[in-house]
Amino acid sequence: MGLILRILIYLYLYAGMQCVHQISWLPCQFIDEHVFVNSEGHTVTELLHRKAMLQFGQKEDTPINPNAITFLVIGSKLDMRRYVEGVEADQLECEIRRYSTAGIHVRWPAKGTEEYNRWFTCTLKHTEGLFIVTSFLRHPSAQPPSGQQDYRSWSSISDTEILITTVTMGMKTQTPSVKAKLGSQQKFHCQFAIDHKGPNVTVEWHWQNRGERTRLFSHASRSGQTKGTGVGLRSLADGDASYTLQYSKMSSEGTYICSVSVLPLFASLDISMHIEEPPRVSLNVAPILSLQEGEEQKVTCEAESYYPLDVEIVWYQQDPTVSGQRVGSPLPKVLQNVLLSSHKHNSDKTYSLSAFFYLEASLGISGRQFTCSVSHKSLRVPIKKSFILNVEEPTSWFFYLSVGLIIVLLLVILVVMLPNLNSEKAILRTN
Repeated sequence: MGLILRILIYLYLYAGMQCVHQISWLPCQFIDEHVFVNSEGHTVTELLHRKAMLQFGQKEDTPINPNAITFLVIGSKLDMRRYVEGVEADQLECEIRRYSTAGIHVRWPAKGTEEYNRWFTCTLKHTEGLFIVTSFLRHPSAQPPSGQQDYRSWSSISDTEILITTVTMGMKTQTPSVKAKLGSQQKFHCQFAIDHKGPNVTVEWHWQNRGERTRLFSHASRSGQTKGTGVGLRSLADGDASYTLQYSKMSSEGTYICSVSVLPLFASLDISMHIEEPPRVSLNVAPILSLQEGEEQKVTCEAESYYPLDVEIVWYQQDPTVSGQRVGSPLPKVLQNVLLSSHKHNSDKTYSLSAFFYLEASLGISGRQFTCSVSHKSLRVPIKKSFILNVEEPTSWFFYLSVGLIIVLLLVILVVMLPNLNSEKAILRTN
């Protein structure tokens, strides 16, 4: 019994470790910088893509890959892995860059004998665009800053160097790209965390589009000053800086920027928002269109109030009696005589377009189903509207003449017999 209990405890601990620490290392791309003055006297920055490893553990740990630069992240109050729980390592893209404090030294409130720091940013992106995480890595250093721009005096890093770092600040958004319908409410996710209590933090939101930049919200924790709306102050105290857009308009499109500043660090996350309004599709005919043979009818498919511009309208016909067959069913025939109207620009900046053709009724196509299929980027599947054509044989002139003669004959008989009927009624009254 004791052995089974110990096995269960081990399994529980192992499962817990796997849940909390799913990722122990990640291959990364270290984007290094080589700054030099060219022959024309201009300062040029050359980006160097170097192999690196992001490794989580203790100071004494050996590198997973001794042939790469190792950013060894040791324990602190922040663990960037909590932002990516439940995600496999192959679903993450990792990029590390140097971070410049512009030569300014601000003491970071953390334990350690070293007074100064070298800073790096680590960005983790989900391969399917589900989230973006940005973290600051602090590498303690005994060397003071030069007082000038960092890039002029970057300390060299060898190809196999081990940099022991801690995470000091992190940001995450689960909405790096937002697609919104007109009139909808949207929430842009942004959360942050800092490794010490009571930081002098400033949180801001900006909107940017086509060179125009507007501040939507700002809050400074030290002064308590707040400008703008859209972010809850209570949630902000817990690190939730998400911004709510109450009503999406066409002018709401653009990039929404969430930024967090704790000197000497400044981080921001860009969230792109695009309006996608699906079209309303209608036909100008009933579900069953009845025509006489030889008659012509203009048939129109209207796609209204969609955005953005690109839309595809296709007309095709098929026999509905065989369209449901899985094997041997003929493919729908695309109509070639379809004409498109010009795009109509509506007052709300949406668009409308119609596709029409002239249908000449014949007995050979009676019973056919005609379908309009509208495709647009706002739709997962095309919108389809259909009608069935019912063609009737035209009635001949002889039929109309016969019916007319019969009606005339009946009227004559009625006129002739009416006096006799009246006289018979009078005789019956006298008797």
